[in-house]
Amino acid sequence: MKPNLIKIFKFIEDKTGKKLNSEQSFSLKLIYDPSSLTKEDLDIKGDLDLGSSKIQSLPNGLKVGGTINLNNSKIESLPNGLTVKGNLDLYNTLIKSLPNDLTVGGDLYLDGTPIQSLPNGLKVGGTINLNNSKIESLPNGLTVKGNLYLYYTLIKSLPNGLTVRGDLSLGGSKIESLPNDLTVGGYLYLSDTPISKKYTKEEIRKMVPNVKGIIYI
Repeated sequence: MKPNLIKIFKFIEDKTGKKLNSEQSFSLKLIYDPSSLTKEDLDIKGDLDLGSSKIQSLPNGLKVGGTINLNNSKIESLPNGLTVKGNLDLYNTLIKSLPNDLTVGGDLYLDGTPIQSLPNGLKVGGTINLNNSKIESLPNGLTVKGNLYLYYTLIKSLPNGLTVRGDLSLGGSKIESLPNDLTVGGYLYLSDTPISKKYTKEEIRKMVPNVKGIIYI
């Protein structure tokens, strides 16, 4: 027998003296009765904070006008058609892959995840953080509008046509080579990597002439 959601909401509102907002209502429905979610529930105007929760999945068609925080949660997958206008924080989750049509208006945090690759259709308006993740490859032609962080990852090479408008950080990674069409609008960090031990800063600059900022080895 499913619990009466209206009674649950009323009980919480009576105890706290406050009316539940859309994020809190969504969280409760997702926990107690996901089938009760309406089209209105799936269009959240503000932030959605499910950090450290036991929720393992989100419903298809979810749109969030602010930020989604899922760090340290039990989330295992993201739904098709997910749109996040703010940041999407998946730090230290069990996420192994992202849907092809994922759109994130702000930053995408994938640090500490077991994710190994990114989909071709990924759209991110800000920074992508993959520090200490299991990432091994990036899609060809990827454009990152903010910074791209790949500290202490297993990545050995970068794809053709990679454009990073901010900084590109590869310190402590397994990077062995760089494509000559790599474009970086900010700094390039290569400290404690195989390539930094093999080449000088000047040699690396000749390999990747389209790096605008300082190269750190």
